[in-house]
Amino acid sequence: MIFNTRTGRLFFFSTEPRVCSYLPARESVMLFADPNKVVDSESYGRLIDFGFRRSGDNVYRPHCRSCTACIPVRIPVDELELNRSQRRNVSRNADLKISHEGTEFNDEHLQLYHRYQQHRHDPDTSNGEAHDQLGFLRSKFINTSILEFRLDGKLLMVSVVDEIPQGLSAAYTFYDPDYPQRGLGVYGVLALAEECRRRKLPWLYLGYWIEECEKMNYKTMFRPLHEYRDGEWKLMEKSVASSK
Repeated sequence: MIFNTRTGRLFFFSTEPRVCSYLPARESVMLFADPNKVVDSESYGRLIDFGFRRSGDNVYRPHCRSCTACIPVRIPVDELELNRSQRRNVSRNADLKISHEGTEFNDEHLQLYHRYQQHRHDPDTSNGEAHDQLGFLRSKFINTSILEFRLDGKLLMVSVVDEIPQGLSAAYTFYDPDYPQRGLGVYGVLALAEECRRRKLPWLYLGYWIEECEKMNYKTMFRPLHEYRDGEWKLMEKSVASSK
C-alpha cells in the first residue's frame, strides 16, 4: 500500500502474525506506516478515514488474513440522538467541570491512570508501568489535547483526544473507578461529541469495535453510528447497535 502526503510517499509494512490481544484464539497482523516518515494531523486525518489508528507516533490498522473483527466506528455528531439512559447520564454529570489542559501528563493524571488500569485491566500494574504505558498516548507530530473532568476540584476523568481536520479522535479515556454510578465512560463520549459540535467538526472517531469483545459494546449504544467495512464508511444497521 502506498499513500501520498505533502512530504512524499508513505509506505506501509505488515507485521508477522502473533496472538491477538483482543481475541486470543486468533492471530493478528498489523499494517504499519513507515516509522521513519512523519505523519502529521492532516495526513493522519486522511489515514483515519481508511481505518487507521495510532499508538504513540506509530500509525497502524489491522491487516489480518482471515479475520475482520476489528471495525472502525465513528459518530456523525450532528445526527446523534440520545436515548433516555444517555440523557440521564448527561444530567447526572452536569456538575463536572471540563477543561483543556494542554498536551503534557502530570502526576495527577498518572495516579488516576494507575488506579484505572489496576481496576479495569491489571491489578498488579505498578506506578512505573503506568508511566511507561502512557507513552502510547503521546505524539510529537499529531495535534493532541488532554481534557480533564473534575468534581469540586477532584479529577475524575481524563480524555486524550487527537485533533484532525474533519473531527476528533478519542485516543483514550481513563477515569476514577470509585464512581461507577456516574457512567463516566459514556459521558466522556457524549462530552466529546458536544466538543465536536462546538468546534463545528462533523465526526467523532471511537476507534475499533469488536463484536466479541464485551468491553467495546458501549460503542454501539451511540446512534447513528457509522462503520468502516469493505473499504467504505456506511451506516451501522440498527439491529446491530440495538442488540448490544
